[in-house]
Amino acid sequence: MGALQKLRRIFAKCLSGGSSGCSYPMAPIGVALYIQENYVIIDNGILQLTLSKPGGIVTGICYNGVDNLMEILNKEDNRGYWDLVWNEPGGSGIFDVIQGTEFRVILADENQVEVSFTRTWDPSTKGTRVPLNIDKRFIVLRGSSGFYTYGIYEHLEGWPDFNMAETRIAFKLRKDKFQYMAMADNRQRIMPFPDDRLPGRCEQLAYPEAVRLTNPINSELKGEVDDKYQYSCENKDNKVHGWISMNPPIGFWQITPSNEFRTGGPVKQNLTSHVGPTTLAMFGSAHYSGEDLVPKFRDGEYWKKVFGPVFIYLNSSLSPTDYTLLWEDANVQMQTEVESWPYSFPMSDDFEKSEQRGCVSGRIFVRDRHVDCEDIPADCAYIGLALPGETGSWQRECKGYQFWTRTDNHGIFFIPNIRTGDYNLYAWFPGFIGDYKYDATVTITPGDIIDLGNLVYEPPRDGPTLWEIGIPDRSAEEFYVPDPNPHYINKLYVNHPDKFRQYGLWERYADLYPDHDLIFTVGVSDYTKDWFFAQVTRKGEGNTYQATTWQIKFKLDEVHEDGTYKLRVAIASSALAELQVRFNDSTVSRPHFTSGLIGRDNSIARHGIHGLYWLFNIDVQSVWLVEGENTIFLTQPRCSSPFQGIMYDYIRMEGPFP
Repeated sequence: MGALQKLRRIFAKCLSGGSSGCSYPMAPIGVALYIQENYVIIDNGILQLTLSKPGGIVTGICYNGVDNLMEILNKEDNRGYWDLVWNEPGGSGIFDVIQGTEFRVILADENQVEVSFTRTWDPSTKGTRVPLNIDKRFIVLRGSSGFYTYGIYEHLEGWPDFNMAETRIAFKLRKDKFQYMAMADNRQRIMPFPDDRLPGRCEQLAYPEAVRLTNPINSELKGEVDDKYQYSCENKDNKVHGWISMNPPIGFWQITPSNEFRTGGPVKQNLTSHVGPTTLAMFGSAHYSGEDLVPKFRDGEYWKKVFGPVFIYLNSSLSPTDYTLLWEDANVQMQTEVESWPYSFPMSDDFEKSEQRGCVSGRIFVRDRHVDCEDIPADCAYIGLALPGETGSWQRECKGYQFWTRTDNHGIFFIPNIRTGDYNLYAWFPGFIGDYKYDATVTITPGDIIDLGNLVYEPPRDGPTLWEIGIPDRSAEEFYVPDPNPHYINKLYVNHPDKFRQYGLWERYADLYPDHDLIFTVGVSDYTKDWFFAQVTRKGEGNTYQATTWQIKFKLDEVHEDGTYKLRVAIASSALAELQVRFNDSTVSRPHFTSGLIGRDNSIARHGIHGLYWLFNIDVQSVWLVEGENTIFLTQPRCSSPFQGIMYDYIRMEGPFP
């Protein structure tokens, strides 16, 4: 028997879970489709994909001699599945593993198989099933070491109102094999077993996702914290992640080649892989944003969107211990997928191919005469297209597509492969506050090549800078991030640039400031050492928490009575918090400025270092200021939990023009 025949014979034994026999013929060279009563099997000689019929659940993946990479101890509908969380307005969330009710073959030849599992909404299910038509597609190509999946969601005119808090794809892998997780060159490690999160093996921490391992199966992990949010990632960096099996050495990788179908823009954070072993393809979620990024469908509006395709890539190695080979190969494959976008092979007309799309180019400058007398080329600015809206609305946009890039050091940008439609062009600029919006709608039609020419952004500015704290980059990362309590560490983040991902850092504030709140003196203090990364509450007796008030002290040689002063406060994150600002008198009952209650992004608890961006431009009356020593009091009064608070991005005091 030849090697190829042996390989085919191995594959012919594979079915979901390996628990039942398989009587279909061995796959010929190319891609073969086998349709059974309850399963659909697609085999290209490299891998074999088994899907439930008509549900469209991934029940089995046979690869490299392993009969099933999916967790065979789980029920079949808890292995590989599309899901969403939805609710009627005012109702509670409903978790829905999307099961198809109709199966169709879209294409089946020796080069490609594409199959569809659809679920059509029926008015009789109102209140119990999300009012969407859903079409889940799976594609296997000849010679490809993996498979593609994408979904088409449609809400027809006149259908009921609803909210969709989350939608994604989840894969649950075999815990007896996949124990090494990788999501970046410096974020990969041996992971705990899911059993380590059971009673008797762990200590429950402040919220269900976080535990401290007290009796793990792998004793080397004892004392560490496990929390899935420690492995979150910004959309722009969330291109490949997954797991490696020890025996045999196999990699399972989720590759997302485009962010166009994800919500919230390039720096929106999402989950990746975590203990399970679980791998996620996140399309939309309220994580690190809250309700602002939950799409709400009202008044019977029509909506349709394609999520994906994403690629599930499998690889193997002859070396059982060198994980870097599999990770490096997965990154090479990721680059191949990115360069192949938009794919030419999906059969749905709703997925626009390259020739159906357009592109936009131009050059953008920043004009701030207090920084430079000439317009400054916008180096490394984020610039992109999203649905028409107000300035800065892109970060809360969650129904359409977004297309982003970064400018070069000359401010030049090129955005390719934009789906047809109407957009606004938005941008933001590390080093400058605020948001840019192009003053006209950009309409893309097939084949468009649109050059917008030279654009100019004028950031908010009323006068010269008297002083500033931080860097305007929409993150609190440059501020002081403490070492964790040694009792609550994840060893991955010891001596790691992302030390903010350690658990429990909110509690370190009271350790550092046991008797009084933070005081920052302009010209003396160093924000990298003396400005705590988050203004959190302080724990009191029992389960009570106290408001905190920070102080900024600064000197003015003189106060211009007829001049205009401005305080710019850029916030990187807010969690059910309020910013109150008082000048030179902390006791006045009515603050000189209040933001009101803002934010639900929960980034403090979820180690995110930023959530949604807020910018407050506060007019400062000269009578509030004095010659000599001044103090600004920043109070965060909301204090019912340890996770309420603010992460500052940047603070600037401007004086009047000379």
